[in-house]
Amino acid sequence: MSNVLLGIIAMAVLVMAILQVVAAIMAARAVRRMTDAIGRLDADVRPIVANLQQITTDAARATALAAAQVERIDRVMGDVSRHVEQTAKAIPLLIESARDGFTVLGGLKAVVNAFREMRRTREPKPASVDEEDALFIG
Repeated sequence: MSNVLLGIIAMAVLVMAILQVVAAIMAARAVRRMTDAIGRLDADVRPIVANLQQITTDAARATALAAAQVERIDRVMGDVSRHVEQTAKAIPLLIESARDGFTVLGGLKAVVNAFREMRRTREPKPASVDEEDALFIG
């Protein structure tokens, strides 16, 4: 009976060894499948990551350009505001200068009219009909 028990134990050990070998082979296959799946996933994800990096680079560049444009617009608006203020300050002076100019033009017009009037008074007037009748001999 002890040989039978030893045989049973040997068979059990042999079955356990076979099961362990089968488990090791299945584990190795599973590891190989997982490695292949990870390789495929890496190959599929790599272009996506590259595209995301490009998108991030483009977004950073666009943000920098937008910030530069905003600064440029701010500078231009500051210049325009300064010019508008200078023009607004100059308008009263221009109006006053225009008034003075119109005054000078009015004076020149008066001088020209005075010369015209003097010319009219110096020119001999044609003799009126009554004066001509008195001088008529006949």
